[in-house]
Amino acid sequence: MPLLLLLLFIVVPAIEIYVLIQVGQVIGVLPTIALLLVDAVLGTWLFKREGRKAWRALNEAVAAHRVPAKEVADGALVVLGGAFLLTPGFVTDVVGVLCLLPPTRALLRRALTKVVAVRMLGPAGLVPGPRMRGRSRRTRVIEGEIVDDDR
Repeated sequence: MPLLLLLLFIVVPAIEIYVLIQVGQVIGVLPTIALLLVDAVLGTWLFKREGRKAWRALNEAVAAHRVPAKEVADGALVVLGGAFLLTPGFVTDVVGVLCLLPPTRALLRRALTKVVAVRMLGPAGLVPGPRMRGRSRRTRVIEGEIVDDDR
C-alpha cells in the first residue's frame, strides 16, 4: 500500500509534469493549454455518455433479476476513468479514456475480474478455510455429514 501511495502522489505527477513540459516545448504553451482544455471537454462528454450507459445497463440487469456483476465492474471503471480525466495531464487522460471506451473497458474489466478473483479465492480458486490448513491448495476436501433429503 505505501508503494501504491508513493506511485500515486509522487511518480504520476512527476511523469505528468515531464510530459506537459515536453509537449509544451514541441507545440508551444498556448496550444498545450488549448489541447488540455479540448481534452477536458471531450473527456467530460465521454464520461457523461458512458456513465449514463453504465447506469442504464445496471438498472436493466436489476429489473431482469440478474446479478449485475458486469454492470458494476463497468460502472467502477467508468468512475475510475472519470477520476483520471479530472486529474490534469495527458498521461492520466489517456488512462481515463481507456477506462471509458467500451472495447478497452471490456479488456480492463476481464483483467480486473481475474485480479479480484485471485485476491478473493487464491490462485487455485479455493478459499483456504480452517479445515484446509496444512493441506495442499489443489486438494478440495469438505468435511461434514451428508444429509439425504428425499421426501
